[in-house]
Amino acid sequence: MKQKLFELHERKLQMLINKKPIKNDRNDEEFHAFERRLQSNDKRKTEIVKGSTTVRITKIEDQSIHLKNALYTCHYKWLNKQYDRFFLEERIEHRKARFYRDELVDDRIVDFNEIGNEPVPSVDEQRSKESFVYDRLAAVQYAERWWNSANPAYKNFDVNCTNFISQCLHAGGAQMRGYPNRSSGWWMEQNNWSFSWSVANSMRSFFLHSKTGLRAEVVDSAEQLMPGDVICYDFQGDGRYDHTTFVVAKDQENMPLVNAQTYNSRMRYWAYEDSTAYTPNIKYTFFRIIDDTSSK
Repeated sequence: MKQKLFELHERKLQMLINKKPIKNDRNDEEFHAFERRLQSNDKRKTEIVKGSTTVRITKIEDQSIHLKNALYTCHYKWLNKQYDRFFLEERIEHRKARFYRDELVDDRIVDFNEIGNEPVPSVDEQRSKESFVYDRLAAVQYAERWWNSANPAYKNFDVNCTNFISQCLHAGGAQMRGYPNRSSGWWMEQNNWSFSWSVANSMRSFFLHSKTGLRAEVVDSAEQLMPGDVICYDFQGDGRYDHTTFVVAKDQENMPLVNAQTYNSRMRYWAYEDSTAYTPNIKYTFFRIIDDTSSK
């Protein structure tokens, strides 16, 4: 079982390296994501020169005497070359495979969804009046250290993208405020947390309204972001934001590379065109974190 999964993902890796995706009728979404990745690489003058993949089965479910499901993780590493620069991109996929009589009949990414219709957070401006200086280096170092693991100092979730961003910002010196009102401020304390700490749509609303302590300004384009900044994603373009990522570097064309959790990724190109969640209606909000040393 593990060997067949490994061979499957080795074939996918070679498709990217050789720039020849092979259509799989069982999973058109991933085929189109592969195509978009190759198109993006071509536009960015980027190529994958080598890579590796590892597979770890986490659970086997017996559906019947002949039918089994395997829950597993696949860890991709791609060595990318852009102009004269090399950088290592990594991604963890949580997947579910189905085997019938030991033959692989289906394989796809596990679908995680943000849940809850949380209210838009209010902003408590009566706290955190002290000056805020954002340590971008410390925030980026945190994002690099924890992109693929859970820090036991915090509660972590199956859908952990925004919680991870909050941890990065806190590592950069952002102070919590608003406890214990879940719809106020930005905080995680005593096994409880604000919506803005853990939910993408609420974090975006918080950034749009916060005027003291941790705050951000919207910029027009991804090129204007720096390491330590945040991108919010509305995959469907319906006004509800689903995902957040953290900028850790810029590529040779001054475009952001991001780290993220839920679908754990490191040094991923910011646009997420190679995601199965991508749609032509996708919208982004680009947030530059500002502090009391920032110049407007």
